[in-house]
Amino acid sequence: MFAAFSDLGRVGLTLYTDALIARGSLRTRQHRVSDILNLSETAFLVLEEVTVTDLDGRSDPITADVAQINLDAVLFAVVDTPVAPSPELRSPKMQREAIISVPPFWITGTLHLLAGSSNLREALTDLTGRFLPVTDAEYRAPALGLPPQTVLMVAVNHQRAHILARYTEPGDRPADGSQVAANPRERAVGSLNDPT
Repeated sequence: MFAAFSDLGRVGLTLYTDALIARGSLRTRQHRVSDILNLSETAFLVLEEVTVTDLDGRSDPITADVAQINLDAVLFAVVDTPVAPSPELRSPKMQREAIISVPPFWITGTLHLLAGSSNLREALTDLTGRFLPVTDAEYRAPALGLPPQTVLMVAVNHQRAHILARYTEPGDRPADGSQVAANPRERAVGSLNDPT
């Protein structure tokens, strides 16, 4: 069903920006967090029942009835309640493990790229969208002392992201011909697990 004909509902969101973390609820007709962010008709979101803290969590929380959050400042968003995708919105995708840097955060998880690309480089070149969904995700900020958090999905600000994708298919092997580790996710995140 088209968003214009959907019921207005509330979605709990946590927005990680370059300066703060804002937790609140949003009135929207969208169901998926990536749609909420990508289809916004304005450059900001207005959250209700908001709690705001500094990124490092050292300051006392500030509460507000309403807060306007600039989407350009959002590094990534986490939805509080998982939403199953609508079958009519699905398109063929290939899944690739990735490390995504949105300083000061590191996110690991599964990127969903358009199927039909001849190789991983082409798939990343064709990647579009203001916010990119990453599933089975873990995010951390070692520089801030924030421990790893595991979530079903995050939506990452594409303009703020640096993406390192995993080579998991024979056609996607590194140019030097080296072998891919049996568990590409383990190989991808190994160096990030050490906060030093």
